[in-house]
Amino acid sequence: MPSKLIDGPSTEPISLSEAKTHLRVDIDDDNSLILALITSARQQAEHICRRAFISQQWMVTLDQFPRPGMNIGSANWYGPQWGDSPGPLTTLNPDKTTGYEIILPYAPLISVDSITYVDTDGATQTLSSSLYKVDNISEPARIMPAYGTTWPATRNEINAVQITLTAGWSNAASVPQPIKSWMLLRIAAMYENRESDMMLTRGSVDSMPFVDQLLAPYRVITY
Repeated sequence: MPSKLIDGPSTEPISLSEAKTHLRVDIDDDNSLILALITSARQQAEHICRRAFISQQWMVTLDQFPRPGMNIGSANWYGPQWGDSPGPLTTLNPDKTTGYEIILPYAPLISVDSITYVDTDGATQTLSSSLYKVDNISEPARIMPAYGTTWPATRNEINAVQITLTAGWSNAASVPQPIKSWMLLRIAAMYENRESDMMLTRGSVDSMPFVDQLLAPYRVITY
């Protein structure tokens, strides 16, 4: 699912003073470098975890709204209990999905700000929030059509559906400490080694095995 950052985080999970304390740096000469390393470490960890750490707004796009394949429908799921027209939960896949879900990147989801789409006449429409339901308990979060409805038809063109969402923890204090610890270790490694290659006179360089495990509980496996 293509995505584009609209409004980045206003702060970082780790402050300059926290990073300098970890690095045992008490001068200001490298402040700009350390701030850049904080941002780099945060973006790298977000990529590994498939998360947004601090509140940020993204736009994600689809060429059309998702619909279940014709060969996976089950007549047992159609009926008045789900409304008169096909909608969510009218078909079921072996993996317990219906085919209508829009799986959103960048957990944890704060809000779905808008859904717009190009209708079959070529006009851009804003989908009313009453016509879809957001599941922000699941990670990754998902959007489904509201009860008894289905997704509207769209024009056959790229990026016909645009979803604007806000994701991330609301402030630095809410970011889990293991993520911050990983970032501090990564910042220290980049601060100490400022070249892409290392020349050794003896021995070898090995990563401490526990480091990447700090991020393991926070990785979003699929979206």
